Amino acid sequence: MECHFVTGGAGFIGSCYVLHARKNGIKVVNLDKLTYAGNLDNLKDLAEDPDYTFVHGGIENEELVAWILKSYEPSVVINFAAESHVDRSIVDPESFVKTNVLGTATLLRVVKDWWKSLSPCEANKLRFLHVSTDEVFGTLGQNDLPFTETTPYSPNSPYSASKAASDHLVRAFYETYGLPIFLTNCSNNYGPRQFPEKLIPLVILNALQEKTLPVYGTGSNIRDWLHVEDHCEAISCVLNRGELGSSYNIGGRAERTNLEIVQLICSILDEKCPRTSESYSNLIRFVADRPGHDFRYAIDCSKIEAELGWTPRFGLAAGLRSTISWYLEHSDWVQNIQTGAYKSWLQTNYGFRNKRV
Repeated sequence: MECHFVTGGAGFIGSCYVLHARKNGIKVVNLDKLTYAGNLDNLKDLAEDPDYTFVHGGIENEELVAWILKSYEPSVVINFAAESHVDRSIVDPESFVKTNVLGTATLLRVVKDWWKSLSPCEANKLRFLHVSTDEVFGTLGQNDLPFTETTPYSPNSPYSASKAASDHLVRAFYETYGLPIFLTNCSNNYGPRQFPEKLIPLVILNALQEKTLPVYGTGSNIRDWLHVEDHCEAISCVLNRGELGSSYNIGGRAERTNLEIVQLICSILDEKCPRTSESYSNLIRFVADRPGHDFRYAIDCSKIEAELGWTPRFGLAAGLRSTISWYLEHSDWVQNIQTGAYKSWLQTNYGFRNKRV
């Protein structure tokens, strides 16, 4: 049975991929440090699955990574492990460097050394896929063309700078050592099991609890939205049919302003569980903007569509409806995730943004 070694597989996108792989009959070994966004509840359906193994630890632990590679002999290594929230990177940039840069460097080196020890036949089977973000490309103006795979890197936050560095390391290991890599850069993901510091789950859960719906600045910043299940299917396409050493942009073809996203969530909630007297949109409050807030991200995913035959299945409205339904139907997951540490972070990030603009 094919085995995939997944790092960061208890997080939002990683857990979706683990479930996707097991559904397709792939054995999975999941290494996750279980920091604030790692949640084993995301994978509780696999608790008794003999072809799923969880290992507690981080990608910076070279002895543990080497043991996993030697013990399970995976044919695929997928690196989802990352600190991934811009606001947190502004508060604590060093932790993003430690995980996203130094951790990725350690993972690459250990995988490279193990790969070099394999027989030529086994070495030819290995694939290393690094999951990255469109934020490494910087920001776009209203009328600029979307990012392509050849857009120069120009990161503007500590988070995107750390991911850009990790991307460069992955590419360097291909050019220097011949490590068989793929690199993917995705747009903003949404869907079930997303940690509620991100915009869409934050708005859904705040609305259901009759709390303020904070929108940075004027809400005019634009993002392209990609359903997490579409993302995982794209990753499978890259692994199965991609060209070694190549990068692929993965987008949802669903650009919206942040305010439009919040308003759409409110309108769906108004239908599914209406408030007694007024729309959820009345909870919207404009708050002080994030420092260095990129105006627009947009992905040109024509390469993966043309070369590999992948296209997103979820339209934005349908994807948001299914996402909202998931949160409504999984109140136990929500209750478990909203710990004191999470509440403390919300106060750290939003407590000083009370000023309306």
